[in-house]
Amino acid sequence: MPQSNESDLKLRDLRVLEVMLTEGSLTRAATRLNTTQPSLSKALARLRTHFEDPLLVRDGQIMRPTPKGAGMLAPIRELLGAANGIGNAANGRFDPASSHRKFRLIVSDVGMVLFLPTLTARLAASGAKLKLEAIPLDSHNFEARLASGEADLALGAYAKAPQDLRRQQLYADSYLSVVRRDHPRKRHLGRIAEFRSAQHIVVTASETGHSAHRTAQEVIEGAVATYHVLLRLPSFIAAALVAAETDGVATLPANLAMSIKDRLQLATFQPPVKMPLIAVTQYWHARYHLDPGHRWLRQACFGLFGGSA
Repeated sequence: MPQSNESDLKLRDLRVLEVMLTEGSLTRAATRLNTTQPSLSKALARLRTHFEDPLLVRDGQIMRPTPKGAGMLAPIRELLGAANGIGNAANGRFDPASSHRKFRLIVSDVGMVLFLPTLTARLAASGAKLKLEAIPLDSHNFEARLASGEADLALGAYAKAPQDLRRQQLYADSYLSVVRRDHPRKRHLGRIAEFRSAQHIVVTASETGHSAHRTAQEVIEGAVATYHVLLRLPSFIAAALVAAETDGVATLPANLAMSIKDRLQLATFQPPVKMPLIAVTQYWHARYHLDPGHRWLRQACFGLFGGSA
C-alpha cells in the first residue's frame, strides 16, 4: 500500500470496495449502497490509485476481481465486522432503552408480513432510538451479508443456507390453500377430485427466498394437470392477491394464510395432498454470536416467534 495514500483511506471506502468485489457489478453494487453507478466508478478509480491495482476488471457483462482484489476481500470483511461491533464490545452489555442501534434483517416477502410488524412494535417498546431495516434476500450474498455485518439476522426457510452459519429454529409451519370467500366451489375444494379440477395459482420456488418451497411446488404440480394451472409466479403475497380477485386456488404457508385471510377476504382449507413442513429459522454469523446487542435481538425474535405455528 502506498504510504502517501494511507491517510486518505476511510472505512466507508472499504465498505464500498467490499460490495463491489462481492457483486462483480457496479450496477448491483450501486443498488445495494443506494448510490449511483457514476459515483461508484469514481470511487473505484480512487481505490485503484490507492492500491496501485485495477482491483476489478471487466469480463463481458461482469467484473472480476484481480488476484490482489480477491485476496483483500476476506480481510476487509473482518475489519468491517470488527468495526460494526466495536461500540458494544467496549462495555460488554446492551441497553435497548438508550441504544441507537439499527438492526438489519434479511427476509423474504413472507417474512416481511409475518415478522416485521410484531418486531417493529417490540423495538419501539424497548427503546425509542432503536431502528429496524429489512433487506431483501439475495441467496448469492446470503453468507457475505451476515459475515460483513451488513445484516444481523436472516429469518425464514432457506433450505440452502450455508452450513457454517449459526441457526435456531423458530417454528415448523404447514400449508393452507386459499380462495376468495365467494368462490362458487369453495365448500368442495378440500376433496381431491375437486382440488385437481380447480384452477391453481402455483408459487414457483427460487434461489432467492423460496428454495424450501421446491418440494411443495412439486406436490402441487404433480396433483394438478398443466391445463389447470391458471398462473405461475414467484411470490406468495402476489399469489394471495390473485386468488382474492379470481377463481384460482393458491397454496400458501399456513401462518401467512391465517395472517392475511381477513384483510383479503379469503377462505382457507386443508389441501387434500400431503404437503411438507417448513422449518422457519433464524440464521446469523459466528462473528456476532457473543455480541450483546445481537444476542438481545435473537432472544427477542425467539420470544416473539419461537413455537408460533
